[in-house]
Amino acid sequence: MPELPELENVKEVLNRRVAGQTITGVEVLPPGGAIVVRDLTHNGFEKTLAGQTLSAVGRRGKFLILQFSDSSLTLVINLKLTGRLQLATPQDKKLPKTHLIFSFSGGGQVRYVDQKQMGQLYLTPDLALAPDFAEMGPEALEISWADFRARLKRFPGEIKSTLTQKRFVAGIGNAYADEILWAAQIHPYRRRSSLSAEEIERLYAAMQASLREAIEKVRAANGEEIHKENRAFMAVHLKTGEPCPRCGNAISMVNANQRLTNFCRACQPGGLIKGM
Repeated sequence: MPELPELENVKEVLNRRVAGQTITGVEVLPPGGAIVVRDLTHNGFEKTLAGQTLSAVGRRGKFLILQFSDSSLTLVINLKLTGRLQLATPQDKKLPKTHLIFSFSGGGQVRYVDQKQMGQLYLTPDLALAPDFAEMGPEALEISWADFRARLKRFPGEIKSTLTQKRFVAGIGNAYADEILWAAQIHPYRRRSSLSAEEIERLYAAMQASLREAIEKVRAANGEEIHKENRAFMAVHLKTGEPCPRCGNAISMVNANQRLTNFCRACQPGGLIKGM
C-alpha cells in the first residue's frame, strides 16, 4: 500500500508532469472502472472532468487531492492496497487491471491501475464528503512534539496500531510503522501506557527522520515510474530472516489480524509474541 513517502513522490511528479494541462479525455474502462469511480457531483464523471485544467496535486494522509480550474471540483484518490497511478503515452500498452485513463493536452496520460479494485476515486464538490477524509489527524510530518505527546495519551493500545490509525496521525501505514519502530528501538506490540517519556520522545524523532529519509529514497528509487513500489531500502519491513542492519540478529515476523509485522527482537525488546 502506498504510504506518505510514496504519495509525496507521486504528488511531486504529477505536479511536474501534468499540472497546468487540460484533461482532453476521460475513459472509464469496464468492468473495474465503474467499481472504483465515485461521482459525488452526480453530473457525470467523464463529462464533468473533460475540459478541466488540473491546477495542482496535493496530498493529505494517504489521499491524493487533484484540484481543477473549476474550484468547486476536487478529485480525491484513495489508492488503498493495490491502487497505483501510471504516467503513460497513448501508444503504451495498458497494464493489466487498468480501470481509468485521463488524457492531457500535453499528449500524455495518467492511468489508474488496481489489481484488486479496492481503491476509490471521488469526484466531489466538498472534501468532507469523501469517506474517512474528515477523520484524519494531523500530518505525520507536520505535527509538533507537544501535540504528538498530547494526542498519544488518547490512544492506550499497542503502539504500532496507534501509529497506523489515521485519527492519530495521517500518512503512516503498516510498512513505515515497522520502520519507525525499528528506528526508535521500540517493540511494535508494546502498549502506549508502558512507554517512558524518553521512549515517546525517541518515537517522535524516529517518525520524523524515517519518513523524511524514506521520501528521499523513494524519489531516488522510483523517479517518475510512480506506479512502481520499490522498498528495497527498508531496514526491517518484509525482511523476515534477514540480518538486522543494526545488530545482525535475524528479523522476526508476526502475522496477526491480517497484518504482517517485522521487527528485531534484539533491538526492540519487550514482547513475548510467537513468530518467526
